[in-house]
Amino acid sequence: MTVRGLGAPQLRASAGELADLLVDAVDDGASIGFLAPLGRAAAVDWWRERADGVAAGQLAVWVALSGDRVVGTVSLAFPDKPNSRHRAELVKLMVHREARGSGLGRRLLTVAEDAAVAAGITLLHLDTETDSPAEHLYRSAGWTRAGVIPNYAASPAGVLRPTTLYYKRVGEEKGGGADVGWDREADLGAGTPTR
Repeated sequence: MTVRGLGAPQLRASAGELADLLVDAVDDGASIGFLAPLGRAAAVDWWRERADGVAAGQLAVWVALSGDRVVGTVSLAFPDKPNSRHRAELVKLMVHREARGSGLGRRLLTVAEDAAVAAGITLLHLDTETDSPAEHLYRSAGWTRAGVIPNYAASPAGVLRPTTLYYKRVGEEKGGGADVGWDREADLGAGTPTR
């Protein structure tokens, strides 16, 4: 499998495959911001709307490919406030049901963490549904549980569920984060394959 970053044009071109991945995740019960059933057209539109964020340097998106098929994705979202440029949010880590159990989730997480360090980020954060399978991945990858918010978001079935907040300090041994004038697209390797 190959993991590569997507620039805005590549994200628009991959919106259909990313939509299929998103629909698969929601159908499987992943609480990633959508209610079931999620129509493919709505999922395609959602991904296409993300391209503007990629173009503006506010979002970095990677895909995992098995041949030419998208089987996983992860993104980093960057705050636009001057006092928060040292941090990023890990968002939309998804692995297709058919590709689970192969270590792909861990690989995508590592790609995003390494890219964040290369870009001078020193703090990552995320939220995930409490007691979801994703919690094991984050804990085993060295993320720290910050707390639980009850009734934070509805599951795909519409049931209010708690979410657990996690954070991870990264890249601090390099003293990164103070200089925030970097080029996110260049530093995050948009379009660069990783193996």
